[in-house]
Amino acid sequence: MMRIKFLLFFMLLTAAVWGQGSMTVLTGKVVDRQTGRAQAHVSVSSPNGRQQTVTNDDGQFVLKTPSQPAYVEFSHLGYHTRRMRIDGQTENLRVSMVPSTIEIDEVVVMMNDPMEVLRAAIKKIPANYSMQPSLMHCFYRETAQKGSRFIAISEAVTQMYKTPYNVGVTRDAVQIVKGRRLLSTKAKDTLGVKVMGGPVIPIMLDVVKNSELLLNEEELQLYHLTMEMPERIDLRSQFVISFVPLYRVSRPLFYGKFYIDQETLSFTRVELNLEMDDRDKATNYMLVRKPLGLRFNPKELTTTINYQTTDSVTHISYVRNVMKFKCDWKRRLFSSAYTVTTEMVVTDMAPAGEVHAIRGRDSFGARDYFYDKVSFFDEPDFWGNYNIIEPTESLEHAINKLKKSAKM
Repeated sequence: MMRIKFLLFFMLLTAAVWGQGSMTVLTGKVVDRQTGRAQAHVSVSSPNGRQQTVTNDDGQFVLKTPSQPAYVEFSHLGYHTRRMRIDGQTENLRVSMVPSTIEIDEVVVMMNDPMEVLRAAIKKIPANYSMQPSLMHCFYRETAQKGSRFIAISEAVTQMYKTPYNVGVTRDAVQIVKGRRLLSTKAKDTLGVKVMGGPVIPIMLDVVKNSELLLNEEELQLYHLTMEMPERIDLRSQFVISFVPLYRVSRPLFYGKFYIDQETLSFTRVELNLEMDDRDKATNYMLVRKPLGLRFNPKELTTTINYQTTDSVTHISYVRNVMKFKCDWKRRLFSSAYTVTTEMVVTDMAPAGEVHAIRGRDSFGARDYFYDKVSFFDEPDFWGNYNIIEPTESLEHAINKLKKSAKM
């Protein structure tokens, strides 16, 4: 089994100033129609699906398109897909989404054996996913918090090259197009801890393509599978299969759910939670390196991987990875709690004629430090026409504080 490790230098990250350029810029907020609550991680896309982003934790979004679209589409698990017509107004749009329900008598159960559903979906990967190389433009963000206080923020525009889905991930690659970082200047915030993460995480956590991670017969035999009540994603009914570890092995396993389109048998969403029953095994999975004398106590590792279908071809569209742990130095009474969050959203797909491999020095390696690839910037039009994930209000506040401290 290939050991999956990523590097995220804990002392990373970037400022977040974004420009609007000459493109049409759509801004707004997505809420639940019934409760009025902000909806986080909602997929926002142009009519052809070429330009995409997701809402932040405050439900806010910014979508940049070459020209004003006729409408914008919003989709999220458990909600009806919403198409909002754009008639002149492009700023401060308020989008209400309606929770979806599935009546039992509407569900056509093709199979009731979760293992057989998974096997059928795995068999259809060549039909559902691209058998041609693809090049994706992505926006990547990682943040580190000590308690509730942000101590590091980094962002980047990347290109991600994907080989066909029947090849595996060894020749997939990521290139940093441009990036920014901000770091707390307080000495007590510096840990020098290396944990799993970094811009290559969307490659390794593409569960459908990286079959060694979960979707193979040997791995699936380690889990108990349960068919749950169906859900809807993008107006389409989904099989929902939950899984829990069945045995204890030498490495940590996962709890989670698969969402599989009932008609096409395409994987549309995967949720993973690393088991924490054995602290040493979880530490070995999460931690790459730490200073001598520092104690690392893992608390949580959760991952969400979303897939999107465009023109009958499904591809990875969004990855969110949240890691929580505590660290303390020996002989100290109290430990500090840390949260490292990584997000990647595919914002655009290159036309077939413009797809090229990423090779050599252009490729971001699993052992490269993102900190070394980018530097601090403070310019008002840094992102230009690139689509990004809108920062939350708390993140904007943290960015301003870190920028001030960096200039002192």
